[in-house]
Amino acid sequence: MSKSICLCLGLAGILCLVVSAVVVRANQDRIAEHAVRDQLIGAWRLVNLEEPDSTGKLPKADYDGIITYTRDGHMSVQIMPMTPGTAEAPGPVKYQSCDYEAYYGNFDIDARAQTVTHHVVGSLVRTLIGKDLTRVYEFSGRQLVLKSSRSDEHWTITWEHF
Repeated sequence: MSKSICLCLGLAGILCLVVSAVVVRANQDRIAEHAVRDQLIGAWRLVNLEEPDSTGKLPKADYDGIITYTRDGHMSVQIMPMTPGTAEAPGPVKYQSCDYEAYYGNFDIDARAQTVTHHVVGSLVRTLIGKDLTRVYEFSGRQLVLKSSRSDEHWTITWEHF
């Protein structure tokens, strides 16, 4: 066999290995995203919401809320403080109007980055419409912990499956 044929066969073999690795990785990502989606689907009640004030302290505030994820890729969230006037968030993004946060839309999961992105279709705060709100997620037993992926937001919301 000539050297050029051997070289071509060797390169073809390497190319097959690379393509196989890419296909395997894509399948692993899809499997991981389906597993996360299965854990995420359903309704969750708000257990705890923490957001440090400008001094870094965590003010005590009692919140109530629900977040829902559906199998077909839709989501909605509603949050309100139980004591009026305690929800003026110090962060850079305004999520609330009149002590109430509510938006809905679609969602995507990136299992490798451990994020879920909410694609806002409708919102009480109209400036959020059309925005993509990426949240870092973590599961702990029956709980789902969401944090902003933004470096300038420092809130944490803990949800528990109904």
